[in-house]
Amino acid sequence: MGKRNYLIEGVSGTGKTSVCHELRRRGYAAINGDRELRCQENSMTGEEIEHVGLGVPTVLSPEIRHAHHIWDVEKVRRLAASQDDEATFFCGGSRNFKQFIDLFDEIFILDVDAETLNERLDNRPDDDWGKSKSERKLILRLHATKEDLPSSGIVIDATQPLGSVVDEILSHVRGKDP
Repeated sequence: MGKRNYLIEGVSGTGKTSVCHELRRRGYAAINGDRELRCQENSMTGEEIEHVGLGVPTVLSPEIRHAHHIWDVEKVRRLAASQDDEATFFCGGSRNFKQFIDLFDEIFILDVDAETLNERLDNRPDDDWGKSKSERKLILRLHATKEDLPSSGIVIDATQPLGSVVDEILSHVRGKDP
């Protein structure tokens, strides 16, 4: 999709989907990876748990559902190889990002404080990820440890208003343009 490709990551509730929508509203190519690239499969057996759906069976623990939240690597590679747009933003979380992180010119990690994260999770619809106590516990642990985020990237304070968050991301992108 883009001559330059950017990954926007962060734990659940930091604003990846909102940033994706705002980038699209501003005319940028932005992919909501959690909806458009997601496939759920058992990483050991390759057996499909779910493919590009709205949710996984609720009988699975939040830890298992989270661990298997992966993106279709071939689709990511195909989209990143396209030269249709000057820049493409891949927004969302993926537990297999190490398989395609080399495709990105820059990585942005959205970060918020625990209080803001809890407020955002409180305001999600009842059927959205992070509403149950067990999901929230996992999200807060991942927020504290940063264990499933890329180890390097530009950290963006996502407690700012959405427009400011996107402006900050774009300022870094424009600063790297030839």
